[in-house]
Amino acid sequence: MASKTRIYIVLEYVNGGELFDKIVHQTRLKEDEARKYFQQLIDAVDYCHSRNVYHRDLKPENLLVDANGNLKISDFGLSALPQQCRADGLLHTTCGTPNYVAPEVINDKGYHGATADLWSCGVILYVLMAGYLPFDESNLMTLYRKIHKAEFTCPSWFSPGARRLIMKILNPNPKTRITAAQMYKNEWFRKGYTPPKFDEEVRINLDDVDAVFSESTEYMVTEERDSKPAPMNAFELISLSRGLNLSGLFETRGQQARPEKETRFTSTKPAKQIISTIEEAAKPLGFNVQKRDYKMKLQGDKHGRKGHLSVATEVFEVAPSLFMVELRKKGGDTLEYHNFYRSLFKGLEDIVWRSEADGKTSPLETRSGKSSPVK
Repeated sequence: MASKTRIYIVLEYVNGGELFDKIVHQTRLKEDEARKYFQQLIDAVDYCHSRNVYHRDLKPENLLVDANGNLKISDFGLSALPQQCRADGLLHTTCGTPNYVAPEVINDKGYHGATADLWSCGVILYVLMAGYLPFDESNLMTLYRKIHKAEFTCPSWFSPGARRLIMKILNPNPKTRITAAQMYKNEWFRKGYTPPKFDEEVRINLDDVDAVFSESTEYMVTEERDSKPAPMNAFELISLSRGLNLSGLFETRGQQARPEKETRFTSTKPAKQIISTIEEAAKPLGFNVQKRDYKMKLQGDKHGRKGHLSVATEVFEVAPSLFMVELRKKGGDTLEYHNFYRSLFKGLEDIVWRSEADGKTSPLETRSGKSSPVK
């Protein structure tokens, strides 16, 4: 909605956070809970497909949960419509998050959006039940080879029914991959399943909406002046949002893109104090610290599931009295990184800036202000 001088974006408030947060908190979900979310995911994706909308970037980071446990799909920025198909009826844009993309998307010979989305749903189901990715390599070409061959193993705690369904979804041949219609008949999927009820479309009278957003002084929204430090300009803030920054989708020759996790928080403390506080908080957690100006490298002593955890940290000046601190995982396991950050954050309480509005800051603030998420 827009007036002559303002643009209003109205979004649904989903207060349950990202589904990924549940995985981080619980390590992995129990099978019945994972099945419940997976059933909702298939319902939502199938609904989109019935209207010829293909998401193309399904992952736990883009799945939100409301207070009632209802799943919501977000971030349709890479979604495709029928008019984007070429003469062969296929989509040809290579996009999405590498660990979740289907083999046919990588092959660059065209793909059907529906079957590619279902592959991503299979990866999500695996992550919910295992707590880690079925395909996870630091080298992009090695990762793609494993995806192309569907080279993965299921943990021992997966039930036979779940294992069989995942194998049918993560079938590298899109022509024989299980469809949504077939999934609804699957014994494991149908356990405890309740079909969704969609509200009938309601005609809405927009006269009241137009009146609220009219230019009359009676309805004019006044801009509040606050005492917070001057923010970065809008374009710089947008560039920090991974949801709007598409540079990671393209790989130049001679370079290998590497999935990374990044986390940010703001502080009004002096930059040197920020650096020293991070150092003091990291060392007791078993991390060696290397400093250079306002950049730091935190290297874990412990050998984790994917080797030693390595975190790059940098302090940026947003305004004379406001700094943004960015932590980026450079090596190691993603879940181990988030567990490390939660522990680190406890030692950073004194330097993290909190707005008066919320009075608290989430320990995981990434991309467009949402809680962090598995790449």
